[in-house]
Amino acid sequence: MTVRVAGHPLHPVLTDLPIGFWTSAWVLDLVGGERHAPSATLLTGLGVLSVVPTAATGAADWRSLDRRSKRLGLVHAAANVTATALYTASWLARRRGERRRGLWLGHAGAAAATLGGALGGELVFRRGAGVERP
Repeated sequence: MTVRVAGHPLHPVLTDLPIGFWTSAWVLDLVGGERHAPSATLLTGLGVLSVVPTAATGAADWRSLDRRSKRLGLVHAAANVTATALYTASWLARRRGERRRGLWLGHAGAAAATLGGALGGELVFRRGAGVERP
C-alpha cells in the first residue's frame, strides 16, 4: 500500500530531502573549498538522517508493487543503501578531520544515489508505481 498524504504518495516527496542535502554538500565540496567544509559536513549528516523516513515509506510502497517491479525496487533499494553507507562513511571521515577521504566517499555516494534515483524514476515514470490510473 502506497503511503499517501493529502492523496499524494509520500515517498517521492521525501526523496527530495536526502537528494537535496547530498547534492548541496556535493556542490559545496566542488566550489566551496575548505571554508565551506563544515556546512558540507552538516548537509551530509542531515542527508543521512533524512534517509530514515524516506526508506520507511519506500519499503511500505514496495509491498504494493507487482513481482517484476518488486525486483527492480530491490535494486533501487540496494543502490540507495549503498549511497547511504557511503555518505555515512563520508560524514564520519569528515568529522574525524579526514576531509579528502570524506570527499571521495561523498563522490562515490553521489554516484550510487544517482543510480538509485534513476531506478526510482523507472519505477514511477515508466512502470507507474504509486500512480493511480483512472
